[in-house]
Amino acid sequence: MTPSSPTSALSAAWLGRPSPVVAPDLVGCTLVREFADGSQYRGLIVETEAYAPDDPACHAYRRRTARNEVMFGPPGSCYVYLIYGIYHCINVVTDADTVPSAVLIRALDLDRLPPWVDEKQRQKPARVAAGPGKLCRVLQIDRTLNGIHLTGGEPLWLEPRSPQWTQQFATGHPQLVQTTRIGLTQGIDFPWRWYLADCPAVSKKG
Repeated sequence: MTPSSPTSALSAAWLGRPSPVVAPDLVGCTLVREFADGSQYRGLIVETEAYAPDDPACHAYRRRTARNEVMFGPPGSCYVYLIYGIYHCINVVTDADTVPSAVLIRALDLDRLPPWVDEKQRQKPARVAAGPGKLCRVLQIDRTLNGIHLTGGEPLWLEPRSPQWTQQFATGHPQLVQTTRIGLTQGIDFPWRWYLADCPAVSKKG
């Protein structure tokens, strides 16, 4: 089955801004995963981190390599990499073409759980996608999706904030928290992490 081509998907133009600008704007948007049988699973983005060219924690900070090649591509590209040899992480490439900039999606609040999620995890549904490795595992995101475009016509895309969510956000609920990023040894002082306050699906508070 051919993946859907949603008309509401976020555009490359919208994503073609510096990652520290896009990252907070992605919170409240939706990541959609469509499988070959047509089934779809949606996750509200509740936590993001930005990485930019002048950032020592960015994968492309030192040089262009086979691993980070996608980061130099057009905005809206999907950059998937493997950490610790077992966990995948998904990033949205931002900024202008050839400028290595990306937003790491750190956590999702899923609309429903896929059938392959085990019973133990189902006891705490909000935690199933509460982390970059966790969300990739539950939505079966791996390196085979590296380089696809998240703007429609692929098995993975991004949708904008809903009018209802936007209206609630404008009134101050939920609130967006800005802080430093997690688990880094470089660029630790960059305040480039955003998450929804009081959301049980966020990977880690503070």
